[in-house]
Amino acid sequence: MEKAAAKINLGLDTPFRHEDGMPEWNMVMTSIDLADYVEVRSTARSSIVVSSDSGFLPNDQRNLAFQAASLLQRTFNVKQGAVIKIQKNIPVAAGLGGGSSDAAAVLRALNTLWDLKLPLAELAKLGLKVDSDVPYCVYGKTAHVTGYGEQIRVLDPSLKPVWLVLAKPNVSVSTPSILRQIDYDHLEHPEIASILDAIEVGDHAALVTAMGNALEPISAGRYPEIKQIKERMQAYGATNALMSGTGPTVFAVFDKQSRAQRVFNSIRGFCSEAYLVRSL
Repeated sequence: MEKAAAKINLGLDTPFRHEDGMPEWNMVMTSIDLADYVEVRSTARSSIVVSSDSGFLPNDQRNLAFQAASLLQRTFNVKQGAVIKIQKNIPVAAGLGGGSSDAAAVLRALNTLWDLKLPLAELAKLGLKVDSDVPYCVYGKTAHVTGYGEQIRVLDPSLKPVWLVLAKPNVSVSTPSILRQIDYDHLEHPEIASILDAIEVGDHAALVTAMGNALEPISAGRYPEIKQIKERMQAYGATNALMSGTGPTVFAVFDKQSRAQRVFNSIRGFCSEAYLVRSL
């Protein structure tokens, strides 16, 4: 059984678009204790079968876990197949990398089951063909992520684990449609270097102040619920609140559980899908 942890973006920036139309990323990501659980078994038959306890998740070629298993099988000419069962706890299309984390869990599990002995760096490189968040999720540790999402520099944070309150409004965001709307001439770039500095020296207050997401104005412009949740969290006592990924989930970071609990209790009355978790 592999734990597939959700990710959040403490900082998300895109400095430019590559010639192939894909964004260059400059992000700081961390994993949190909200997770799917992925059971993977190797089979003698070559078929790949995926099932989940979620009605929102496709179980065919559209599923990222299916794609990851199929890619590994084809790339290394593996004759065995796999049966994959996903216990879904991370909300779908939420900006928390649930599908990517499931795919990364499958890559790690099959790497062992099929005795491929691939280093994490190679699994991450392969994972990029599935989704840009898969390389980070292969590692699942606080990291500076650049390139197309495949360049992962794992950080050694001085920060102790923090408490987080997450709230997902009742909307689903299409990542490709948000990425198409990026206007690089008018994009506000967060200070990723300041976030990295704060993590390195263990300055919680500086981290919270520096957090930023260049895509938040685009998603919040389309889905006003994002801005409403952000404002509510700050009104309830969060120093800063931020959208993760392309949204719509908004999170706030706390160094004290008591303060996080107060904000969680308040936001739960406004947003039914709310979580109180710790960073890993």
